Amino acid sequence: MRQYSPDLTPPWKKPQPVPEVPAEPGLVVEEPGTGFCGAVVRCEAGTVTLEDRFGKHRVFPMEPRGFLLEGRAVTLVRPSPGGPARPTRTASGSVAVPGARARVARAGRIYVEGRHDAELVEKVWGDDLRIEGVVVEYLEGVDDLPSIVDSFAPGPDARLGVLVDHLVPGSKEWHIAQSVTSEHALVVGHPYIDIWEAVKPSSLGIEAWPRIPRGQDWKTGVCRALGWPQHTGAAWQRILSGVHSYKDLEPELLGRVEELIDFVTAP
Repeated sequence: MRQYSPDLTPPWKKPQPVPEVPAEPGLVVEEPGTGFCGAVVRCEAGTVTLEDRFGKHRVFPMEPRGFLLEGRAVTLVRPSPGGPARPTRTASGSVAVPGARARVARAGRIYVEGRHDAELVEKVWGDDLRIEGVVVEYLEGVDDLPSIVDSFAPGPDARLGVLVDHLVPGSKEWHIAQSVTSEHALVVGHPYIDIWEAVKPSSLGIEAWPRIPRGQDWKTGVCRALGWPQHTGAAWQRILSGVHSYKDLEPELLGRVEELIDFVTAP
């Protein structure tokens, strides 16, 4: 007599096995039920803690098929004590790609307003930008932005992203940005008077950025109020040395830079 399996479910209806992946710190996954995407920071009995790019933590149960890794379902498991070394992460929070070579530069560019802005973007997003082949250039100012955009002649294969200081409704910068109408150019900005303010005060050991009265040079006033030598170049180096990763920057800047990178690199 033939022996039949008690499971009469057709093979095409049976759930397909998925790989088990150790929840190593730094592994970036997505929880499909909530759409929360982040890197593993902690793995405890039955749960895993993820941290998104803004530093927010969420705890999830490690259920079978409970996460997406590069778009595919996986089951997270606790890493073995002698497992592989934890992956490193770039300063922007992305998982580093060891040995990756810089991509040939794209025709598209990101322009930022000022040398300090360019140095800060390079320090935090430099590794990511080299892999994506995105070059960052700095502008002396945005007064001539419309003509600069016209000269660049952005197109489908050469998109242009621009990061502007103090881009708030009604400001001079806001009116200039509104005059850029190319669908292949994106102008975004943060609300701060200067890129200095986009660095979290706690990362520099100060309580808050001081309020400087109108009519005074903002950077000089900041140095004076904080008791720093009134040398803006030295002050900036002091500020930049306090930035080690995206965690030292305000979300209002993080979101805008990520938006520009996504825009310039979009297929």
